[in-house]
Amino acid sequence: MMKKIQNPWLHKEGYNCFGCAPGNASGLKMEFYEDGDEVVSVWHPEPQYQGWIDTLHGGIQAVLLDEICAWVIVRKLQTTGVTSKMETRYLKPVSTNDCHLTLRAHIKEVRRNLVTLEAGLYNEAGVLCTQAVCTYFTFSKEKAAEMGFQSCKLEEEE
Repeated sequence: MMKKIQNPWLHKEGYNCFGCAPGNASGLKMEFYEDGDEVVSVWHPEPQYQGWIDTLHGGIQAVLLDEICAWVIVRKLQTTGVTSKMETRYLKPVSTNDCHLTLRAHIKEVRRNLVTLEAGLYNEAGVLCTQAVCTYFTFSKEKAAEMGFQSCKLEEEE
């Protein structure tokens, strides 16, 4: 059963993330759900995000995959971090005409403050089109708190 993850940045001054800020007019406005060990996002492609005709731009695909990995860190490890490395494999073209795309990500390995995550982008038919392995440098809870991060809860948790 998927549960919606609360956005911990919603009321933070200056928050305008291209990936997840609901108020960023040119952004992707991603939302996230917890599904066991995974974080999931369902995203609706639009024509302004194409590279080739009717094809989702590879850079936008990378943003989607990077962003969901960041949310795995925030939700599962209850801290923040930055991407230090990302390897993206484009397996099949992604159509901007699909009604929705599904992204899934999970932690593969934690070595001190370096976290390796695996993420996949699936088309409307459920076919894996793009996969990424991201390495994140995570911040201590103290550093995350200095940056304004308290916690990341599910919507029914208060």
